[in-house]
Amino acid sequence: MSGSLARLNAISAVNNATTTNKPLNFSEEKPTDLFGCNVFNDKVMQEHLPKAVYKSLKRTIENGEQMDPSIADAVAAAMKEWALSRGATHYTHVFYPLTGLTAEKHDSFLEPDGRGGAIAQFSGSTLIQGEPDASSFPNGGLRTTFEARGYTAWDLTNPAYLLENDNGIFLCIPTAFVSWTGEALDKKTPLLRSNQAVHTQASRLLKLLGHENFDRIQNFAGVEQEYFLVDRNFYFSRPDLYLAGRTLFGAKPAKGQEQDDHYFGTIPKRVLAFMIEAERELYKLGVPVKTRHNEVAPGQYEIAPMFEDSNLANDHNQMIMSVLKSVAKRYGMACLMHEKPFAGINGSGKHLNYSIGNGQFGSLFDPGETPHENAQFLLFCAAMIRAVHKHGSLLRSSVACASNDHRLGANEAPPAIMSIFLGDQLTDIFDQIKEGAEVTGKEKGILRVGVDTLPPIPMDAGDRNRTSPFAFTGNRFEFRAVGSSQSIAGAQLVLNTILSESLAYISDRLEKLVEDESVELNVAVTKIIQEIMKEHDNVVFNGDGYSEEWTIEAAKRGLANLRTTPEALPALNSPSSVAVFEEFGVLSNRELDSRVSIFFEQYINTLQTEVELAIKLARTSILPAAVRYQTELARNCLNMKELGLGCITGPLTKLTENLNGLESAANELESMLAKSHAGEQEHAHSLCNETLPVMTELREYADKLEEIVADDLWPLPTYQEMLFIK
Repeated sequence: MSGSLARLNAISAVNNATTTNKPLNFSEEKPTDLFGCNVFNDKVMQEHLPKAVYKSLKRTIENGEQMDPSIADAVAAAMKEWALSRGATHYTHVFYPLTGLTAEKHDSFLEPDGRGGAIAQFSGSTLIQGEPDASSFPNGGLRTTFEARGYTAWDLTNPAYLLENDNGIFLCIPTAFVSWTGEALDKKTPLLRSNQAVHTQASRLLKLLGHENFDRIQNFAGVEQEYFLVDRNFYFSRPDLYLAGRTLFGAKPAKGQEQDDHYFGTIPKRVLAFMIEAERELYKLGVPVKTRHNEVAPGQYEIAPMFEDSNLANDHNQMIMSVLKSVAKRYGMACLMHEKPFAGINGSGKHLNYSIGNGQFGSLFDPGETPHENAQFLLFCAAMIRAVHKHGSLLRSSVACASNDHRLGANEAPPAIMSIFLGDQLTDIFDQIKEGAEVTGKEKGILRVGVDTLPPIPMDAGDRNRTSPFAFTGNRFEFRAVGSSQSIAGAQLVLNTILSESLAYISDRLEKLVEDESVELNVAVTKIIQEIMKEHDNVVFNGDGYSEEWTIEAAKRGLANLRTTPEALPALNSPSSVAVFEEFGVLSNRELDSRVSIFFEQYINTLQTEVELAIKLARTSILPAAVRYQTELARNCLNMKELGLGCITGPLTKLTENLNGLESAANELESMLAKSHAGEQEHAHSLCNETLPVMTELREYADKLEEIVADDLWPLPTYQEMLFIK
């Protein structure tokens, strides 16, 4: 299909867009009635479970108590009857293997009754434990291929739910996924372990500060999911999009995002219809989606739910990605989650808003109206500063992958240098503590706009910083480095673990000062904060994280700049990382080694796929189109010469030069693929440092050809078409 034909088909699809469903009517089916209707939530459990079973289950969910196995059959029976009453025929244990995707194996409720009929069966043992084949999931050497046994274990802290399909409904049970030896093969298991660690250490510190009888300390996540939408006519005309998730070729359009006119602009009609239906599906699953808007880049959008417990937020984010992709199809679009599907414009992130606390304390990162007097907040904030400074490389490794390498450090994403933005007010307070001065705070001001009809606006004491990878934003920290395609579990469990280590350090230090040295509590707290800031305030940076000056300054401060995945991944199982993960029971040395091996393998596979695809596209699509145009130009020159007229040779010369460069780069890439390597890490570094630059060179030749070859001959939909035709 030529580019012009794809463009015409896309325009026709926009003008004649239809959906598979009738228009939604929220006046008949209210969002408040829809919300959670497909979830086995607290209300449903209370209605369907015996009172004693319900209370026992609630204690486990809310307080982290061990589940009483005797209630499993009663819960399974109630869950089955509820699911059957809603039309479900099958159930599945949903888990999140190290592929980063969602996995499920469906089983029917129905079993033969021995008399030619069938009965619905679902026992407590089936609910608690499933047995999927673990042989084909990434394990990084934890298991051999012939050792296939794996287990799913019911995660009762997250509710079961129903998923609707055009031809049926099935029950989904959130689970953890472990090997036969009990080692984590998934994203959820270590996240749950880290949740337990942060509760233990935060509770210990709060008790030392004089608190008693408080509820379980949870960690919370608010996940801002960015994504692109492309018409499916274009999508299926671009093998690089549907196989690699990003465009390997594409010349810069005359208009990109320079005017920033897409950001918060009016949402296109077809896109808004898609958003509304996606939100409706998410409401039914109990996902508290709150915000939708156009993002900075053309064709880019964002959806953001409210804060939730991090384990539930992780599951919900997986649902969001799945629902966005499936609903987009109904509107003739493809939803792209790749971090950098288009070069030259902003990529997509997944900003992870992070906090810890509970209903009694609220967020323990909330400074209140007078943060300089809030010793508890300052202590927890200092713990986070220490954690990021001490374990910055580990935090960087948690977001390392081939696709995110294209985004980190670009003008829409934070740099690979891990630093913390505190803002002027907090920085000033911590500086005063560090210097031993009497601490005073800046009061919030009032912003007066200068228009009488507009009200005065309370003004925050500090601005926001979009260039910081880890920024304090009022009552939480925003980790901006997570990639749009990534699970938040990796970053969340690292944040929990390193914060737990800092809280344990502070508790140890506080006990020593108060009990051994008889230092008054408030004095001891101030002393600890002072010590932390003297040792760790190098990680605090409020300036422009994109500037070259910061790169130089960060090096002077001793902050690592791990620009690529091969540089970053070894930090995941470095001796210091192994020590902190094992100390708090989050991941063992073997589990960490397996993850590093898996992530290196995924990096290698991703790049090799892209290289092979780039060579094929260059040779079978771009080169033939360019040769056809070269032939046209050559014939034209010959004809003009025969007529005794001069011919324009410039385009032909440029075309030939770039064709030769394209073929040369393709040949070089082909020879690079054939090279042997001593191991995964050497292979990954070779692909990163040697192969990727040649891929870039190949792209430069291809993109120059796109700007020369006649539009009706160019085979691939262009950036201009894909980004702006909605």
